[in-house]
Amino acid sequence: MAATTTSEETTPPRRYVAEGLARRWVRTGLALARGIREAPFTLALVAALWIIALATHSLAYGPSDDLMGHIGLNTTAITSGRAWTLVTYALWCQNVWAYLANTILILVFVVPAERRLGTWRTAGLLALCQIGGAALGIGAIEAGSAAGDLWLQSTVGAQYNTTVGASVGVVGLGLALSARMSTLWRRRTRLLLVISTLLFLFYDGGVIDISRVFAGLVGLAIGLAFLQPGSRRLRLASSHAETRVLVAIFALTSALGPLIAWITNNPYGPMAILVNLFIDEAPTQDDIHDYCTKTSDYYDPVACRASEAEHVLAGTPAILVLFVPVLLLGVIAYGLWRGRRMAWWAAIVCEIVLGAVTVRYAQMLVDMTEGQPDEAGVPTAIKIYTGLIMCIPVGVVIVLLLTRRHFALRAPRWTALKLLGTLTLTFVAVGAIYVNFAYQVRDQWTPDATVSALLTDYPKRLFSPTWLTLVNENTAALIPAGGVAKVLYIAVGPVFWLIALGGLLLTFRRTAIRGAGEKEKADRLLRSFGGSPLSYMTTWPGNEYWISPDESAAVAYRVIGGIALTTGDPYGKPASRAAAVEEFAHYCDSQGWSPCFYSVTDETRALTDKLGWSAVQVAEDTVLDLPELKFSGKKWQDVRTALNKAGKVGITAEWYTYPTAPLGVQQHIRELSEEWVADKGLPEMGFTLGGLNELQDPRVRCLVALDEEQRLHGVTSWLPVYQDGETVGWTLDFMRRSADGFRGVMEFLIASAALGFQEEGARFLSLSGAPLARVDRGAAQTVPLQRVLDVAGKALEPVYGFCSLLAFKAKFQPQYFPLYMCYPDPAALPAIGNAIGRAYLPHTNVAQMVRLSRKLMG
Repeated sequence: MAATTTSEETTPPRRYVAEGLARRWVRTGLALARGIREAPFTLALVAALWIIALATHSLAYGPSDDLMGHIGLNTTAITSGRAWTLVTYALWCQNVWAYLANTILILVFVVPAERRLGTWRTAGLLALCQIGGAALGIGAIEAGSAAGDLWLQSTVGAQYNTTVGASVGVVGLGLALSARMSTLWRRRTRLLLVISTLLFLFYDGGVIDISRVFAGLVGLAIGLAFLQPGSRRLRLASSHAETRVLVAIFALTSALGPLIAWITNNPYGPMAILVNLFIDEAPTQDDIHDYCTKTSDYYDPVACRASEAEHVLAGTPAILVLFVPVLLLGVIAYGLWRGRRMAWWAAIVCEIVLGAVTVRYAQMLVDMTEGQPDEAGVPTAIKIYTGLIMCIPVGVVIVLLLTRRHFALRAPRWTALKLLGTLTLTFVAVGAIYVNFAYQVRDQWTPDATVSALLTDYPKRLFSPTWLTLVNENTAALIPAGGVAKVLYIAVGPVFWLIALGGLLLTFRRTAIRGAGEKEKADRLLRSFGGSPLSYMTTWPGNEYWISPDESAAVAYRVIGGIALTTGDPYGKPASRAAAVEEFAHYCDSQGWSPCFYSVTDETRALTDKLGWSAVQVAEDTVLDLPELKFSGKKWQDVRTALNKAGKVGITAEWYTYPTAPLGVQQHIRELSEEWVADKGLPEMGFTLGGLNELQDPRVRCLVALDEEQRLHGVTSWLPVYQDGETVGWTLDFMRRSADGFRGVMEFLIASAALGFQEEGARFLSLSGAPLARVDRGAAQTVPLQRVLDVAGKALEPVYGFCSLLAFKAKFQPQYFPLYMCYPDPAALPAIGNAIGRAYLPHTNVAQMVRLSRKLMG
């Protein structure tokens, strides 16, 4: 028999005191350090890697040539019987930077693997992936080389193809471990590891890169076959915010590949032919000598001047110009992550330009190598590899087109115009300074600078020499010889691009707030006078605001297909709300819209009835009076049981605001939300149903259920309800629970929230409206549309569970208040239905609609 716990016997949730960002990072770092201390195999592996490096003097530049010949991995070592290199190559790295990178990789993946899989399983998996990946990689190289592939032939034998590194096994282990991760991190981990592994393969293309791909395949296969829980299926659905993250990561591939080739410094991969398009190499003194010496076979006056100019720029801040395509794609990816429509268009344009430039550059290489006796087969290989390279921009464009609806945030028009004006002014101002000061020291140039020559040279300083050769443009008509001339020559490009990229970055940070002044007025009215329990939803993105002429009342609405759909009742001064209904209707009529008040209370329905409007119930609000609330009596048995069980298993409720919550709690909430969306495999709803984005508001409070290991079992969010400038109640919005967490966690969280708000003196708690669900009040239903909505609610029950949600809320013995949809013109019902559907499902794609249809029909 359940205990008779009352509110006096139950401890209210603990309130979290917000910490500064620095302290939160410190706490997170300490938690990570504790996790690393509990991973002995990882610590031993890292220690062994560095001790061996120090003992063999390999830290700075890797193993010596003699040592590399005994421990390094290459095809010759395997075919000559030195099979031990399949193990020993993992104990060294190429240089100190490689040691640091491998150490970070080990800590990121081996630590969580050891905690989740155990020490011995982790060690076995790491060894299997490291050895198996190398063995399969060597076999693939030999097979491809025998088939005549020029790239794989270049990786066979030779001392400079001998490699070392611990990353092969770690990548395989990471992909295997991804099967045990939450949906959020499983997708991110697989996307990052697969993309980075393929980029290293195609741009660097060495023995270790090929081995890393096969290790990844081994790890992925093991994870899917043995580590993935049987209850888990392939989940492709992702939330609106997570889709933007994944697309931004994918869009970065066009920039990361060439950067990888530049970092590795000696690329073999098929895509490495394009590295100079992004990051050009400076000519050496030998190159300058060959181009500038008349007796040389390579003498070329134009190439001589170009190489001298590039040599002046080498090793100076002017190198920034070489990185501009990479930096530009990085800034655009940031804009995609923030959901900016301008970034979406910029990404489309950039990928098309990169595709065109790739084809042009490849054609130049083909023209250079065709007909050369020592370049037999190279033109054909370039064409094949170019086709492979084109898959990246084409793939990015396809993904961008398919996900276009997720990038709907527009910057204000003045922001775009301001960016254009800033870029124009910067171009003119920097050019004027360059030409003016350069002409004043015209004797420091070779040949002497003229105004026309400087004006012609200025735009060339903004682009990489390789890009200029694509349009057959002479890269350097002037060479600086004096100090001032060199400073101008070096600085002009970086100054322009720093301002341009900085301006673009700031543009992506700005969000368009349509009617910002009206939003501020509406927000003041809400906080000063309040409205219904749902009125705080009017502050969410997507709403526009109508303010009454005397600025005493407001209506939040959105226009979809000619329907002005409101978010709840009018709010503001109580005496002004009645007039606001009719005034807003007149305003809509003047704009050519049909008004529809949605999710409004009996008060607003009574007002629209006087206007001759129609109304239908669309939801049921559930409200708890807090002052006299006690969880005693048989009706509260389920709630008491949840509270008691939570105490026994160490579950506690804690208050946070999402922006100031510990980083670990934030991450757990994101994971839980993404898991929920993936489990449904269906569209994430909006409008009056909040999601992760709505938690960013510091006035919204989150109550989370954590166990003794700080594992998140469930989370709820609560919206404030205002009256006369005070918070008098709270409305439940966001609800997520872990699929394998504490049963009864929602009952526990809602009951704990009620106790906490009761202690604070709140008057009531709204469990929010359950759409398309209502209690049976015993009255015969004569409105045909109401019967249609009842049928729709039952049809959607297997998918979204609105009726089950209402039944769940009944456990808290609430008072029921109907919420209505009020509309003046029944002929507009088809358009109203379309508007409501698009409001609730703004980001739905075809695949999700197909899944939704199947569930409804099944």
